[in-house]
Amino acid sequence: MSISRKLGILVFFMVPAIVGGGIIFHAFHDYTPVVMYEAVLYLIAGGFLSR
Repeated sequence: MSISRKLGILVFFMVPAIVGGGIIFHAFHDYTPVVMYEAVLYLIAGGFLSR
């Protein structure tokens, strides 16, 4: 997989991390669910990048 494709995947996952993290923090008013949400996103992104 080329470097440009890997960077594109990372950018694709950064948008949900930023927006979704804000939505989850607003819903729960705690950082623990935000950390869990972003950990799941990092695992999914890592799965895509490891191919």
